[in-house]
Amino acid sequence: MSEKCLQRKFLNRIASGQPGFWSVTFITISIRILLILKSLTRYSRILEIVGDIVKVHVPVSDNSSAVNVAFGDLGLVEESSGFKSLARVIRLDGDVASLQVFHGTKGLSSSASVQFLGHPLRVTYSSNILGRIFRGDGEPMDTGPDLSQDPKLDIDGPSVNPARRLLASKMIRTNIPMIDVFNSLVESQKIPIFSVAGEPYNQLIARIGIQAEADIVVFGGMGLIFDDYYSFRKSFEDAGVFTRTVMFVNLASDPTVERLLVPDMALAVAEQFAVEEGKRVLVLLTDMTAYADAMKEVGVAMENVPSNRGYMGDLYSQLARRYEKAADYSDGGSVTILSVTTMPGNDVTHPVPDNTGYITEGQFYLHDGMIDPFGSLSRLKQHVIGKLTREDHGQVMNTMIRFYSDAVEAEQKRAMAFELSGLDLRLLKFAKLFRERFMDINVTLSLETALDLCWRTMAECFEPQELLMKEQLLEKYFPEDVKVREEVA
Repeated sequence: MSEKCLQRKFLNRIASGQPGFWSVTFITISIRILLILKSLTRYSRILEIVGDIVKVHVPVSDNSSAVNVAFGDLGLVEESSGFKSLARVIRLDGDVASLQVFHGTKGLSSSASVQFLGHPLRVTYSSNILGRIFRGDGEPMDTGPDLSQDPKLDIDGPSVNPARRLLASKMIRTNIPMIDVFNSLVESQKIPIFSVAGEPYNQLIARIGIQAEADIVVFGGMGLIFDDYYSFRKSFEDAGVFTRTVMFVNLASDPTVERLLVPDMALAVAEQFAVEEGKRVLVLLTDMTAYADAMKEVGVAMENVPSNRGYMGDLYSQLARRYEKAADYSDGGSVTILSVTTMPGNDVTHPVPDNTGYITEGQFYLHDGMIDPFGSLSRLKQHVIGKLTREDHGQVMNTMIRFYSDAVEAEQKRAMAFELSGLDLRLLKFAKLFRERFMDINVTLSLETALDLCWRTMAECFEPQELLMKEQLLEKYFPEDVKVREEVA
């Protein structure tokens, strides 16, 4: 029973004129004592153990029709054999409470007991967490100083009032030309990287975290193998950004249940940094498909009715609840979310990328080690292109993509042994330069340098009149020292 419920009961007794309850001090002490007694109560009637789920009988309170446990509360599961693990309430059905056991149920028997702690999962929040690494249950996994006395934050707290949010209007520079030039990343945007297993998506988001214009980077890794975790950590350390980074990591060998907590912890901390300290926070999440698979595994253990391909029917709502934390606050900083969503079998109609596409504001398609300019889209780029960037940005972006589209058609003609014109040959040259200079994810260029290189690349392949751009832009930016050379078939 919550403290507010107890207060209401005591106030009702005061109003009815019962003696002994007029002292406010005595009321407060009584409430505290009852809450302490409640926290010491253990429930030992284990009804069922399925997967990482434990169902325990919690008797209904004598004076209430509800159990003294709230949804999302933490519990401590213990057994005489020495087993001990935190668990979280994920369902309340009458006098039956279902809990997710963080460390799994291996070695757990029906002789165990559950002690409810009376509060949801909390994560440490203070300036001391910068440069620290936490497990999926919120405990530090590095060898840094003790943080037990630092303030704690409920991970299931309410979102910030939407009235405090601003429209996206600020660009985040990443120095990756396929993002900055062609699909600009905007503050408060939520955007995934769609890819398949084996592609260098982790290396890409690590580079973005290192190079992006952000005050703080909050990293959430779900189901990572140790090599990937170590690669992220070493990349942040070598680049000198680890001191402004917070990492929440669930390894593939860690309990599946903890995988579900990583995004909530990362976003709770990010939101607090943005609102309370006015920081520009970039949240990196990988891999949201592993998160969805963990939800499916827990749902099956709970005997929920599955939906498309075995995923739960609330998949969209659960993903949206996390992604909608992205915001730019009128009297604070901002939270920007960049995630990885792997597509099993390169199938974009898979439930996870399909639902994600309806929530987010665009996507980056990564395949063959390159960001695809056709499948990628930033729906917020129009808020910054030409307004916060150079005047030629919009026309350069459109012209480059038009030429590359024509170049792909020329490549198809060559593959089918069709006769190629002089323009086709120049388009083929352009495609080669475009991939080398821009599409390779290892290329690092500032936005202005990338725009200048776009002009030079077009000048090497086309005459000014073929660009179909404004005359004043051609006069100002078209390099006169470059001459077009005809390619020989």
